[in-house]
Amino acid sequence: MAKTAFAIAAHPDDIEFVMSGTLMLLKDAGYELHYMNIANGSCGSIEYDAATLVPMRREEAKNAAEFIGAHFHESLTNDIEVFYEKKLLARLASIMREVDPEILLLHSPQDYMEDHMNACRLGVSAAFCRGMPNFPAEPPRDIVAGDVTVYHAQPHGNRDGLWEPVLPKIFVDVTSVIEQKAEMLAFHRSQKDWLDVSQGLDSYVHTMKELCRAIGNLSGKYEFAEGWRRHSHLGFCRTDANPLVNALREHSSTTDLNL
Repeated sequence: MAKTAFAIAAHPDDIEFVMSGTLMLLKDAGYELHYMNIANGSCGSIEYDAATLVPMRREEAKNAAEFIGAHFHESLTNDIEVFYEKKLLARLASIMREVDPEILLLHSPQDYMEDHMNACRLGVSAAFCRGMPNFPAEPPRDIVAGDVTVYHAQPHGNRDGLWEPVLPKIFVDVTSVIEQKAEMLAFHRSQKDWLDVSQGLDSYVHTMKELCRAIGNLSGKYEFAEGWRRHSHLGFCRTDANPLVNALREHSSTTDLNL
């Protein structure tokens, strides 16, 4: 049975910014990849209305997932409607039981916007409920057992909503895949509203690279890196479960002797 890694983020392009390099390296290590944005990107433009924008962003995200060989999962709600509530959790719990990941990649619990933090909370709870027969998933799906180890990506800018630094415990060296990461991000052409108009997509990609460079600098070892913190094992996995580090030992380092 294939080992599985599941990346869940808030919006189309979030995975590309903070998770995709790690996903590519996990693919090389033999993992089956799954890719999901809880929100559909409906508010990600000042040029297009939501009815026009949503299918555009779905196609961009789907192409990005296919680029790295990941299974694409449909979004569940609109932007700014990622609320921590039962109906949305039940739908995500069903998908979590279907995918049954060994590695779960999520946003930071502390970030600059609510969609990111609520997507994180929903992902954590959906994983926690994976083996609870009395929590009804929608659509109904059999519970799953076994370990799932949860890892949190860095918040945008490596700071929380109060502008306090957030430091990773795990650094994944993405230098070898930084250009593929850039290609993956470049599928999101609808995001030109938010770019430096003089540079177009180059500005978008440059921002991502500089964020990865900043994490690489924090590592003291790598040119470009993605940063991670491991969620508590309680309710999820064995105390010593750390499949991300085990799979990527040649591409990672830690600042915690317990990892």
